Amino acid sequence: MAVYFDHPIDAPESSGAPVQLTWHPVSPVLAVASSSLSTGGTVDVYMQQGDYVEKCHIEKPYQPTMVRWHPTKPVLAVAWENGEVILLTYPSGGHTALPSTHSISCTLLEWSGFGSRLVTGDQNGVLAVWNIDGKGRLQGNHLTKHEFKRPLSSCIFKPATPGDDVAKLAKASVLGDPNALDKFGWNKAPLKIGPQEELTFYVSTTHGTVYAVDEHGKSSELLSVEGAIKHMYYFDKRDVLAVITETMVLSQYSLGSPGGAQEFMKVKLSSKLKLINHIAWTNNGLLITTSGDQIIRLWDLERDDNYVLSLEEAVGFEQDEIVNCVAYSSGKGILAAGTSCGRIAMWKMVFASNGNKTDNKILWKLQAPTEIQGNVTQLEWSSNLSLLAANNSHTVLILSEHLMSSHFSQQVAAVQLSPTQLSVSQFNPEVHLVLQSDSHIKGVCGTKESLTIWSGKQITVYEISGTAFCNSGSFTCDSHVVAVHGENLYTVEPNRVQIRTPQGTVKQLLTFSKTEGNPVLLSVCQSYLVVGTDTAHIRVFDLSRRDAKAHSSAKNLPEFIPNVGVLSSVKCNANGSQVSIIITLVNGRTDHKVYFYDVEMDTITHFDFSSGRPSSGITPSEEGERQQFEGTDLSGRCPISHFWDESEPRLFVCETVPISSEGSASVSVDEADVSVVALFCTQEHGLLLHDCYLKPAGLHSLLAMDVPYYYFVCKLFYRRGCVFLPEPGEPSLQPEEASPHHHQLSKSPTAPKMVSRRPLRDFVGLENCERSTRDAMLNFSFYLTIGDMDEAFKSIKLIKSAAVWENMARMCVKTRRLDVARVCLGNMGNPRAAKALKEAVVEPEAEAQVAMLAIQLGMLEDAEKLYKSCQRYDLLNNLYQASGDWLKALELAETHDRIHLRTTYYNYAKYLESVGSKAQAITFFEKSDSHRVEVPRMLQDDTSSLEIYVNKMRDKNIYKWWAQYLESESDMDAALHYYELAQDYLSLVRLYCYMGNIQKASEIANDTGDRAASYHLARHYEGHDDIKQAVHFYTRAQAYNNAIRLCKENSLDDQLMNLALLSNPEDMMEAACYYEERGTHMDRAVALYHKAGYVSKALELAFATEQFSALQLIAEGLNEGSDPALLTRCSDFFITHSQYEKAVGLLLAAKKYQEALELCVTQNLTITEELAEKMTVTELKDMSEEARKELLEKIADCCMRQGNYHLATKKYTQAGNKLKAMRALLKSGDTEKIVFFANVSRQKDLFIMAANYLQSLDWRTDPEILKTIIGFYTRGKALELLSGFYEACAQVEIDDYQNYGKALDALTEAHKCLTKAKDTSGKQEVKLLDMQHKINLIKKFVHVRRLYEENAEEAVRVCEALLEEPDLDPAVRVGDAFGFLVDHYCEQRQYQVAYRRLEELQKLLPSQNLRYYISSTSLEALQREMGVILNHSNQKVIMKDDDEVVEELNESHS
Repeated sequence: MAVYFDHPIDAPESSGAPVQLTWHPVSPVLAVASSSLSTGGTVDVYMQQGDYVEKCHIEKPYQPTMVRWHPTKPVLAVAWENGEVILLTYPSGGHTALPSTHSISCTLLEWSGFGSRLVTGDQNGVLAVWNIDGKGRLQGNHLTKHEFKRPLSSCIFKPATPGDDVAKLAKASVLGDPNALDKFGWNKAPLKIGPQEELTFYVSTTHGTVYAVDEHGKSSELLSVEGAIKHMYYFDKRDVLAVITETMVLSQYSLGSPGGAQEFMKVKLSSKLKLINHIAWTNNGLLITTSGDQIIRLWDLERDDNYVLSLEEAVGFEQDEIVNCVAYSSGKGILAAGTSCGRIAMWKMVFASNGNKTDNKILWKLQAPTEIQGNVTQLEWSSNLSLLAANNSHTVLILSEHLMSSHFSQQVAAVQLSPTQLSVSQFNPEVHLVLQSDSHIKGVCGTKESLTIWSGKQITVYEISGTAFCNSGSFTCDSHVVAVHGENLYTVEPNRVQIRTPQGTVKQLLTFSKTEGNPVLLSVCQSYLVVGTDTAHIRVFDLSRRDAKAHSSAKNLPEFIPNVGVLSSVKCNANGSQVSIIITLVNGRTDHKVYFYDVEMDTITHFDFSSGRPSSGITPSEEGERQQFEGTDLSGRCPISHFWDESEPRLFVCETVPISSEGSASVSVDEADVSVVALFCTQEHGLLLHDCYLKPAGLHSLLAMDVPYYYFVCKLFYRRGCVFLPEPGEPSLQPEEASPHHHQLSKSPTAPKMVSRRPLRDFVGLENCERSTRDAMLNFSFYLTIGDMDEAFKSIKLIKSAAVWENMARMCVKTRRLDVARVCLGNMGNPRAAKALKEAVVEPEAEAQVAMLAIQLGMLEDAEKLYKSCQRYDLLNNLYQASGDWLKALELAETHDRIHLRTTYYNYAKYLESVGSKAQAITFFEKSDSHRVEVPRMLQDDTSSLEIYVNKMRDKNIYKWWAQYLESESDMDAALHYYELAQDYLSLVRLYCYMGNIQKASEIANDTGDRAASYHLARHYEGHDDIKQAVHFYTRAQAYNNAIRLCKENSLDDQLMNLALLSNPEDMMEAACYYEERGTHMDRAVALYHKAGYVSKALELAFATEQFSALQLIAEGLNEGSDPALLTRCSDFFITHSQYEKAVGLLLAAKKYQEALELCVTQNLTITEELAEKMTVTELKDMSEEARKELLEKIADCCMRQGNYHLATKKYTQAGNKLKAMRALLKSGDTEKIVFFANVSRQKDLFIMAANYLQSLDWRTDPEILKTIIGFYTRGKALELLSGFYEACAQVEIDDYQNYGKALDALTEAHKCLTKAKDTSGKQEVKLLDMQHKINLIKKFVHVRRLYEENAEEAVRVCEALLEEPDLDPAVRVGDAFGFLVDHYCEQRQYQVAYRRLEELQKLLPSQNLRYYISSTSLEALQREMGVILNHSNQKVIMKDDDEVVEELNESHS
């Protein structure tokens, strides 16, 4: 909460009534224009506390019409009614008059966004634009001048446009965005860094026309409306111009294309005629208007919403009080409204969900109003955010916001109510007083004997005497912080702390060095004073003696804490051993940590609320202790205040709020989710979490902690006459906490209670205990926190009070210590609770067990939270039901416990029935789906209501119940009617039979086909010996056994067969026996035996009676589960009748595999895969392993004969004969399966067989086959075969590709393989020598080709020698050697020599084509140069006399 100090301006005597006021946009400087009918007008400038700036005074004999501050510079533009415009400079007071342009009163005075242009206009429609330099000085005459011939009413500049985002452009350039790259081009326009000033503006006239004036001064008509335009606003988010006429018509125009405006909305705003409407506009599109009543109307153009705020009498405003003016602070989000009774109402803008300002609805929360004198006609917020200027027609008051001062010490609490008023509460004894000061109160500090207040200029000490205050001293002092201990006052000044008497006499000085800095923070606890300086040093002083003594040396916190900005708050504990510190970081944000300085150990630790963990020390070691505050999350928070207990040095408490999205804590404590965290702080155990809970509603902030209470400042909303009420929207205080005056409306001063006490968790119910019990409870809590149960029980073992034990049992609910709770319940003498706790052990969740303890202690809210935390909604539902909270129980069952939803509805219905709410009970019986029984039961004594309900529900079950009731009352006709509605055909037939109407009963049974009705009617017919009808209705009732019984008894053989086939196997068997005994219709007997599943009996009977058609039908249904003897007998039957396939199937079913296979072989039956699988024995018990393999091989042999190689392979494989399996595969020619089978089998012989097969394929063109062949020979260790394959590869390279290099490599590999192979034939040595000779020859030829590039002559010589080698041709083709020589000689143009070599080649290889060996180029050159015709088929040369070349074809090629 905040209060506003009012500072009247120190206006000179010559000033008249203020008419206009305006704050500088940057500096806290206020300009006020005053008017007097006798003396004229004045313009003055004031500081933030109303101090008059004498040099800045302008006085004229005529009235000022407008005043406007430069956006950034201390320059004030003033327009006068004679058309004069003056620029006043602050603080020098220099002023410059603009050149005379206007001859009549100025109505326009507007600066551009950055102040480089000034626009002036008058009632004659003359408009001038002036150029202003960077220092706010006028530059020459006007830039442009327009005459619009109409009075000008308003002017608005377009808002500044954002500049280029350099970082974003740089990232886009790195990603290759061409547009971004162009921006950085050397020949491009320079980037626009930062916002760019817009010089385009819009000006309106009183005749409804709006003109647009561009940056070059050119004007054009933009739009026109009906009526005079009073205001224009620009909404830059939507690029919308809002225009308001004097008749309060709001029009919105979209400014899309340049020079064009499109109207898209027009609305009439509420207003009162002949009243001046005050209008405020916010940058986020909020239009705020007043119309001379108690209502403020708001139009949200961004969200297309509108709503109103009103001055309500319930919160202190008068019935005839009206709103004169409004002002909105976008930085604070506060709307201020001045009223006719001298009040300033304020509303805080809040957002409905998580503070999201884009999508959620805006809410306005009423704040405490401020009262000033007079009629408030104008309000203006300063950019300082804490200053508000108010004009009350007589003077101007500057209101400065001040956080409410409060203090607590020695059972005395003081809370500021207004700028000059304090609420003082004494708790021992309880007294509430009000202190009225003569000056503004900026701080307060109290003890049990005195109360000290200060204003920043003066300190006053009041002695508390009963219910009155006595001024015991007052002196001038500009100390901004004061502390009190006993009769001493502690004030600060640069580099020292002064110890004064209440009269201001300095008794002692505590000096600080320049390094330690200037004292800025003081705090006293018991006899210790802690001082914090502006350089983040702290010192502790002992005040227990006559003179203050240093208790510790100065501690330089920046050495231990990084990024320290300034100290926000320092507090010490009761024995001076610990100092807690909250700091503000260098970035201006509050640190998330609370630091603790141990004076004795000279160490600093901290508790980090962003992570919820301390920096050091011991946290509770047991799992249960670590989970004791599982429901409260300490992380993601920031501390805002902290206190030590007044007497217990171990106990520390602080307030925390969630960290906002900007990373800092929200400054609005009223609206934040504030939690109170209590810690134990000791040297031995560090920081231990003791308690954590959300701040109760209706309380503003934590004030202090003094065991057994927390002390809070209340949220109170005050009225005129010092009568106080709870803040709107907040709950009232509890009766014992509420002020006795808070419902009174008396205008006499009252003593509002601004401080509320809340007991500590461990002291609920023990608020008035004696000191020894209090200390024992504190020790118990401490030891329980650290997990030392022995010491915890030792500290309380001497306590005999049942109330203390009950309180500790309640505490066990918070700490979840069931072991301690059992001891407490025993000492309380509460066996019922102990029994319930023992029974709750069966619950798997610890929270559910603790919840039962809470229920037994009456802590239903805690039990509710525990059940929710462990998600035991079933138990929570039972709790709600047991406590009579049925609405919660129903809501819970509908959302989380749907498995018990109907049960909950039923229980609630029973509850409603018990309290007589039968109508509601019916509803919930219906929801529980138990209404068919429960509602008739409930209404059975009220038959009229029951009949109405029956007819209303139209439910068959209810109809049936009601019909039975009517039947019991002998109302047969009505019973028949409701039985018919219920479609209960059995009851209808039963009742009609009872009444003797058999015909009607038969019709119902036949029409509906209801089995129960038909059965009842059949029994009736049977009883009356109508066998035919009885059989008919037994059949419709599907009671075939009864129908069969009647047929047998009455020899109805024809119907018997049909009925038996419809019935079950037992009835079929019985009918078959009947036919067999009678010896007639044996075919029916066989069919029934077969249908009933007695196949053997059917077969025997079929064979005995020679019913072959039936026998064949039965045999088709035989399978492996049939009797083998029957299968064999049937198979013989099929063989006899040449149905061999069926016979094979039966033999296989009989597991006679050999006979089945022999039958297939002898009768040449095709063995399919399905038949082969049936012949394959899977169970060893049917056949030995050897016989099984033999059978499989026979099957495979048969498949081989039939050409089914794949199936043969499969069976050979199953028989384990992989060699035969491979042979079968080789016959199939399936290369892929051959390769796969060889790889899977991993047998040498199979690898060799597969490789041999692959050689038969086109391995020369398929590299994969080539690799596979080599791999198989290698894995099969057939090195000799591999050598032969390599040799074949070498020959292919020579014959097909003339690639002697690869051939050499292949022969080398062949030689290696042959060397490694075992010599089994004795010819290996000869092969090796022969192969080595080939290798040598090929090496020479390869060498010749390579040498040719370096030394052609030597290569030719070696090649000539090579031709002389014996046995050259198998290794090196002679043609290749001659071709080499011919190509060489042709290249050297030695065509004669080349031709001779060619002739030698023709003699050696007369049948070969020359093109195999000699290039086409060489052959063409020889034909051309030698004049010969070379026939490439038979190499015949023909010479022509005329040197013409003729090609003669060989006859073999003709």
